[in-house]
Amino acid sequence: MGFTSLPETVPTTMSAMLLTGHGDVDKLVFRQDVATPRPAAGEVLVKVTATAKNNTDRKAREGLYPTKDKGEVASFAMGGSPTLTFPRIQGADVVGQVVAVGDGVDASRLGERGLLDFNLYADERRDINLTPDYYGHGADGGYAEYIAVPSDQFHHVPNPELSDAELAAMGMCSYQTAYHMMTSAGIKAGERVLVTGASGGVGTALIQLCRIVGAVPYALSQRDKAQALLNLGAEAVLDRSDMSDFTEQVKAVTGGAPIDAVMDLVGGEMTDRFIDTMIFDMNARASYPRLSIAGASGGNVSEIMWTRIYLYQVQIFGVSHGTREEAEQLVAWIRDGQLKPVLHAAFKLSELHEAERYFVNRGSNYLGKIVIVPDSEWAQHGAPHALEGQQ
Repeated sequence: MGFTSLPETVPTTMSAMLLTGHGDVDKLVFRQDVATPRPAAGEVLVKVTATAKNNTDRKAREGLYPTKDKGEVASFAMGGSPTLTFPRIQGADVVGQVVAVGDGVDASRLGERGLLDFNLYADERRDINLTPDYYGHGADGGYAEYIAVPSDQFHHVPNPELSDAELAAMGMCSYQTAYHMMTSAGIKAGERVLVTGASGGVGTALIQLCRIVGAVPYALSQRDKAQALLNLGAEAVLDRSDMSDFTEQVKAVTGGAPIDAVMDLVGGEMTDRFIDTMIFDMNARASYPRLSIAGASGGNVSEIMWTRIYLYQVQIFGVSHGTREEAEQLVAWIRDGQLKPVLHAAFKLSELHEAERYFVNRGSNYLGKIVIVPDSEWAQHGAPHALEGQQ
């Protein structure tokens, strides 16, 4: 496969944050002499202006994706063998500007501002994605100044009302996961949907997407985030710090009706309680109880009686990444202004260690996404969204 030579305006080396192995943040090494990628046939070279941080960055770094032994250190290996090799540039939700095109790509794309569909698709199928992998894991991602990606996965989003950091906050890793949770469970207009972990990137995406399709989202989060989540579209917010009599709390906000489907990002011992909210009155239901799972922040192991699952006919959907069709639908909604960014703050690429620690130890004022901006782009794309006191 041939590669296009770099334009004179693009340096041959760039700054990037390299993940050098499984472990703590010390495994992330900032380098300023990494070779700039060149676009192959069908690809575009993107000058990165912002990349949203996702929890999967930390989990991949720490090797927290076991699939056989709950204690194993592992990364995604859905295609049969691990694709995370070191060094690796992480960062999936990339926004930037096309600065070069590979063979077969129309030069009219030069200068386009766009958003990356983060998936590494195994084939051209549009409605299924059986071996999920992504930029920042199986291939280098956006924690760098440049990235080369397939032209058909870098979607033009001109919307001048959105800054690059705000657009990155609506990246596919969170929004496509959220949308795939809903499509897997067949969420319909009018259905009551419980969104756990509602203050994070996937949770805030779920609230907005429920409203777009006409479903009614109920959020589970900290009490001090309730007003922000209500403003985003939540019908009601349940306090995760008080889970006693949780089903009764749900009845109080639904008017006694059961939850139709749970979008679960928490797992652990909470899973059973979430199921309770769907099955307490099966005669009041119009559809099967559905549980979509795309996270386990509360614990990777849940103890559930299988009789509760099959006797109440609870349908369970494991969700990782979405499809090409879903990505294109999300981009259309972004372009139409139907999805709104929930951006918490921006950090410099060279300060990714600080961003990682902030993310893990985030306080009660945290809502939405952290975005990483190359130092060379900081003044324009990062500084306006910096935390108070940041330079």
